[in-house]
Amino acid sequence: MAMRGVLRDMPADLLATIAVPLMVIIFTLTPLGSVQVVRVPLGLIMVLFVPGYALIAALFPKRDDLEGIERLALSFGLSIAVVPLIGLGLNYTPWGIRLVPIVISLSIFTISMALIAAWRRSILPPEERFEVRFREAVRAAAAELSAGDKSRLDRALTVLLVISIIASVAALIYVVVTPKQGERFTEFYILGPSGKAYGYPTQVVAGESSTVIVGVVNHEYADVNYTVAMSLSNSTLFLRNITLGHNETWEEPVSYVINKPGDRQRLEFLLYRDWNFTAPYRDLHLWVNVSSGREPLQKF
Repeated sequence: MAMRGVLRDMPADLLATIAVPLMVIIFTLTPLGSVQVVRVPLGLIMVLFVPGYALIAALFPKRDDLEGIERLALSFGLSIAVVPLIGLGLNYTPWGIRLVPIVISLSIFTISMALIAAWRRSILPPEERFEVRFREAVRAAAAELSAGDKSRLDRALTVLLVISIIASVAALIYVVVTPKQGERFTEFYILGPSGKAYGYPTQVVAGESSTVIVGVVNHEYADVNYTVAMSLSNSTLFLRNITLGHNETWEEPVSYVINKPGDRQRLEFLLYRDWNFTAPYRDLHLWVNVSSGREPLQKF
């Protein structure tokens, strides 16, 4: 009954504190996660502010415990401290540091702190409880910045703290919205018929079909036209033109036949880029022993 009353009379700021992690779960762990316009701002608020605000609300439920600007600054600071600690704890669990465990853990922590804060406020006299009144908060912050009883140094440090917080948030948003491009490269690989990096057909019979799996992965941050070729002794056994976007993969089994017997024949896999055939962009090879397939006559 007591908890039901706490939930019924929960302050608006704590209801918002509970709503944010619930929305993060919806826009992260459901098909709505593709809506980046909502997901990115929610994620930033969840990581930078909400967990710290919930913790401060649980630790300091009274109106006079902290001033408004102190709550704001500590909410940012504690959020930046709490999130890595939760990640460090997940590192030693079977779930590890992955998206789903991090979102669920942060949500549980934030909602738990908000409920504790609501309970601690409910047992205080109404006149002592902390509550957020937007207009009064803005006026209090302005009055605190211009208070005559503060020295110039105190006011300067307060303004510097606010500017630092705003700059940090702006920098983080910029990094998230415009991620830095990594190294540009293309993966080019061959696998055995089983899809593993072993079991290559290096002992074959002339005239019989052999198969390898050839793969190309584009990490060039642009669409690229590739040409995949397979050759033996200047004779082309396979040729394919493909176009891949950034982070796209092409992987297919390629079958071929070698008709000429001989040991240590160089089977080459060549990758050309953007119709430039003067030199391969990437190249691989296998040394293949090709037998004639004829059984030697037995002498009696």
